[in-house]
Amino acid sequence: MSGNYKSFLVVNPHSSGGRTGRLWEEIKNAVQEEIGDFEFAFTKATGHAIELSRSALKKGFEMIVSIGGDGTNNEVVNGFFENGKKINPTAVFGLVCSGTGSDFIRTAGVPKNFKEAVKHLSGKAFKEIDLGWMTHKSHSGGMVERYFINIASFGVGGEVDALVNKSKKRFGGKMAFLSASFRAGLFYKNRVVRLRLDNKQELERKVFNLAIANGCYFGAGMCVAPMAKLNDGIFEVVILGHLNFLERLKLSRLIYEGKHLEMAKVEHFQAQEVYAESKENVLLDVDGEQPGSLPAEFRALNSGIRLKVKER
Repeated sequence: MSGNYKSFLVVNPHSSGGRTGRLWEEIKNAVQEEIGDFEFAFTKATGHAIELSRSALKKGFEMIVSIGGDGTNNEVVNGFFENGKKINPTAVFGLVCSGTGSDFIRTAGVPKNFKEAVKHLSGKAFKEIDLGWMTHKSHSGGMVERYFINIASFGVGGEVDALVNKSKKRFGGKMAFLSASFRAGLFYKNRVVRLRLDNKQELERKVFNLAIANGCYFGAGMCVAPMAKLNDGIFEVVILGHLNFLERLKLSRLIYEGKHLEMAKVEHFQAQEVYAESKENVLLDVDGEQPGSLPAEFRALNSGIRLKVKER
């Protein structure tokens, strides 16, 4: 097994409504069969995965594997950095997704079935992919810095996150998102936001939601940015504009197939840097988590992290 990375697994046993914890022995055995010895730790609270990832990298681990959902992926990736710098520029990010939304793996090409996903962890093949960097207003009111690997959005998405994270997800991730999306979509009041793209183009829009996309999917399979690529150094900025009730219903039918871009009130831009602000309270959705609100600044980091991929 010398051809594998020295690996540390960050395990969120509560992801997918506790399913990850229940399956952990099976997942652990599958990983061990694939890559041999490794170390692991369970997350105990929000933010703990950042600490575990950061600590493991400082101890010399070469690959940090996220075992959980999109939120766990986000925290693990944030742990690759400290004070704005990579702890180990050659370290590799691996993942076995077992979460509510499981959206990033759809773009990354990692199977959802953990028995297939662990096959991506052996060997030393990787590809460099982009990350998003951002600053935003936290729940406590101060400005904070963080990274994201998939999609950051604001508007109804932040409201949906808040509802999903409070739910018990008894019927799985997609149903939790569908239920939350339906409830939030019925009552959400579109917000006026001001945007600046690459310090060149300024826009003011009344929006239902706005996605700043590195990956293609959010919300448990909604293909909000079908044109997104993980290695082009550019965000796809998709504005779901001032939609009324009937238009929201139409959106809910089209977005899973990526056909919503044909709607009149949907706009698409590309940018490496985005700034957004509003006089209203506009909640954020960052890789499926709800960390705060606007104002926020976003920047695409080309080749920001190494993603472990399957050996050919």
